[in-house]
Amino acid sequence: MGSAHGFLREDSKRRYMSDVRYCYYPRTRAPPDFVNKVVAAFRANEDEISTVDDDNGLRSDDVLDIVRDDLEVIGFDVEEGKKKEEKIHRPVLFGENGEPDLQYEVDGYHEGQHYGLEVEAGRTVKRNALYRDLIQASVMVQVDTLVLVVPNVYRYNSGSRTTESKRTRRATT
Repeated sequence: MGSAHGFLREDSKRRYMSDVRYCYYPRTRAPPDFVNKVVAAFRANEDEISTVDDDNGLRSDDVLDIVRDDLEVIGFDVEEGKKKEEKIHRPVLFGENGEPDLQYEVDGYHEGQHYGLEVEAGRTVKRNALYRDLIQASVMVQVDTLVLVVPNVYRYNSGSRTTESKRTRRATT
């Protein structure tokens, strides 16, 4: 498990800010302290999961495998695979006898904080998975906060050329 004591990383040439960034909504409220623990789990593994300098080719499942231990330490249950019994289901609607009638899958869930977790890779850009994740999380029972992880840069082949999609940094004052 890596260390995430601060926001600055060092390499042999320079010190620089972490490329793991987040926004908390609503923007009229300060993020709860728990958000920093979630962000620290990703920053602790930044060298392995970063897409900024290099296309690491990681799928969302690969990123989950890398950050799993750090997320579990702070109390998340994390999807273990693609089989039904390895997935995490959150109810949406209940039917007879209080049994879930409709459930959606999430990559991770924190029972005590009611945080859902979705880690996306390239399909976030190409297939609009981001919007699906937002809508599904908004109707899941006991998911009060969604942690939605997307790459800063996604590279994909379009015909004979490589296309790059970047999350832009906005300057703030």
